[in-house]
Amino acid sequence: MADDTKKSRWTALVDFFRGLPEKARTVWAYCCDGVWNDTRNNWKVDTIKTINLAVKSFMNAKLQNQAASLTYNTLLAVVPALAILFAIGRGFGFQNLLTSQLFNSLPSQKKALETALGFVDQYLAQASQGVFVGVGLVFLLWTLISLMSNIESTFNLIWGVSTDRSMLRKVIDYTAILFLLPILMICASGISLVMSTTTMIDNPVLKIISPALTVFLDFAPFFLSWLSFTGMYMLFPNTKVKFKNAFISGVFAGTGFQILQYLFVSGQLYVSKYNAIYGSFAFLPLLLLWMQLAWTITLSGVVLCYSSQNIFQFSFNNDINSISPDYKRKIAVVIMAIVVQRFEKQYPPLKVADFSVLYHLPARLVSNLTDELVQARLLNEVCLEKGDAGIAYQPALDIHMLSMGYVMKKIDNTGSAQFIPNFKEEFAPLLEILDGISRQVIEGKSDVLLMDIPINIEGTPGNK
Repeated sequence: MADDTKKSRWTALVDFFRGLPEKARTVWAYCCDGVWNDTRNNWKVDTIKTINLAVKSFMNAKLQNQAASLTYNTLLAVVPALAILFAIGRGFGFQNLLTSQLFNSLPSQKKALETALGFVDQYLAQASQGVFVGVGLVFLLWTLISLMSNIESTFNLIWGVSTDRSMLRKVIDYTAILFLLPILMICASGISLVMSTTTMIDNPVLKIISPALTVFLDFAPFFLSWLSFTGMYMLFPNTKVKFKNAFISGVFAGTGFQILQYLFVSGQLYVSKYNAIYGSFAFLPLLLLWMQLAWTITLSGVVLCYSSQNIFQFSFNNDINSISPDYKRKIAVVIMAIVVQRFEKQYPPLKVADFSVLYHLPARLVSNLTDELVQARLLNEVCLEKGDAGIAYQPALDIHMLSMGYVMKKIDNTGSAQFIPNFKEEFAPLLEILDGISRQVIEGKSDVLLMDIPINIEGTPGNK
């Protein structure tokens, strides 16, 4: 009996391991494609969708090329950026602190840093002399504003936003950021310096909480990095970004940036052979590599932010790309019927995301179809109240005019037509038959109003 039990356990264990490859393939297929057909609304499915979309977006958006472009723009703006940082630092009396922090961060590149700071001093001197004071300041600001404009354009490309800010808004917003960030950096450095002085630690009260202060100071760079990336992800794209999605991406990017910073700073101590080849220019290739990796991490966070906020846009993505005209028209009529009947019952108008949540309709398909229905003058876009941002949809006509036949006719006749020369004359017999079939279908449903067709407009929220 014991032998039979052992044998059955061994057989079950062997069957389990034999089935692992098939299970792995099933899980892989679900994570790659099948998850987009899963309409459940819970954190497990959302997490898989977010990772799936982030990886695909990272591979398809060619972020490495974008990071290389921003690296070049950043290199051109390094001296103007340091010039503004040190100009403000001098005003606060923190110039020596900023200089010492740079040398402590890059201990093996003292000569290169001295050269760079020499460029900064010359830049500030030229920008503050004679008739060049105005021109120098404008050129300095324009260089940095141009960099930030390129950053915004890259973020908008990832978010699928077609328009950037106006030039006036760019000048106002970017100038405010340029002057605010250095002040915050200087204040943060000053706080760290003051809190770490022996005078403060000798204070009896602070002696008690000094371990907590030490932990706080060790954790502060991560926290500040998280907030910086979160602010960047919310401010730069010319669209509404939710704080939750921006913060999650900010934690990811900020942690990655701090790890990169640690590796880069630590690696500076082991590049003596590299210095022997390049001399004082050894800092340049290392700086370019650091910038490239930093921008790659930053743009990866943008992709993650976009993916986590727009999961609902990509459900049934492959099926939508190959949808049949008949099925597409049916969904369009269903959308019209929902809008009409909700309007009749004085329910709030729906946004694209609401259709996805209530009726399990792919948001990308709903977005495309509502655009077509607006073009056909069957729906109107309406702006919701200030507390509820977004565009919703209501009937564009009296709902007593919106019959099934009328809606189908408007959908079929929206868009370009009759633009091929002599097409109607050459194929007249065939086209007359097709037109006759369309008229019969439309006239047969001309008295069936969408408001009278029994459908469930309450919706069925996704499974939790």
